[in-house]
Amino acid sequence: MGVKPEPIPAADMPLRAHLTGPTPALDPRRFIARADFVEVGLADRISAAHYVAPWRQRAVAAVTPVRATAGPASRAVSAVLYGEVFDVFEIVGDWAFGRSVHDDYVGWLPLAALGDPVVAPRTARITARVAPSFAAADIKAPVQAMLPFGAAVAGEIAGNFLALADGGFVHARHIAPLARPTPLGVARRFAGAPYVWGGRTPDGVDCSGLVQAALAACGIAAPRDSDQQRASVGSAVAFNDRATGDLVFFPGHVGILAGRDSLFHANAHWMTTLEEPLMDVIARLRAAGAETPVLGLRRPARPISA
Repeated sequence: MGVKPEPIPAADMPLRAHLTGPTPALDPRRFIARADFVEVGLADRISAAHYVAPWRQRAVAAVTPVRATAGPASRAVSAVLYGEVFDVFEIVGDWAFGRSVHDDYVGWLPLAALGDPVVAPRTARITARVAPSFAAADIKAPVQAMLPFGAAVAGEIAGNFLALADGGFVHARHIAPLARPTPLGVARRFAGAPYVWGGRTPDGVDCSGLVQAALAACGIAAPRDSDQQRASVGSAVAFNDRATGDLVFFPGHVGILAGRDSLFHANAHWMTTLEEPLMDVIARLRAAGAETPVLGLRRPARPISA
């Protein structure tokens, strides 16, 4: 299974930069700089007794919650989907601490949910709410896994099925090439999905997870949380210049404009994913005491090619 992460003494680090001045403030959701070790990629920015290089793995379970601390009772902060890459920096018992490569989000997940990465490039994405992976290219064959919406898969078409590179067969009606739909069009597939903190699939999603999933399906990389998205996705837009597809950011919340005056979002008020008047959302926040209900708008960049 490759080389597991081991601390590298600072004295063994070749050509490590001479560091002066205060330690830079880093977002712990993205960077690993703990008291006991620091990720090796920060060796030129942070002085530490030990550094750790990542052990690259891949999610082999359909959906795995990423948790704040090791253990099934810990709060879920995000999720990794089948096929996504996860860099491991520490293993404690049956749990792995590391970072999701697709959005640089740090957390813990069960070691059993990870496997060796597949070298084959991703060629398609699951477009069904869930897609059965059959043991053979036959709809009567046993189902060996249920793959979630949005999971990127690798394989070759064999008749009416995609033969997955790491085993299993997904029906062609449940996949699509890595094409470029619109983020709003993708988000609408989540309509009615329950609001679940840390969720990223139609079985349960939070506000920033919805935006991240919608952008990812269009080839647009986005970080995990709404404040990170507001700082990095696309370009700023004035409120009066808003248009369909723009992202609207509120205190601790984000949604996608489904029209100048309509917002599509996963929200804890209704505990579901729906479209509602933008002004209703703003009025609700004002009533709850928000002095500045709208923090800003961002227009995602044009989708990139796969």
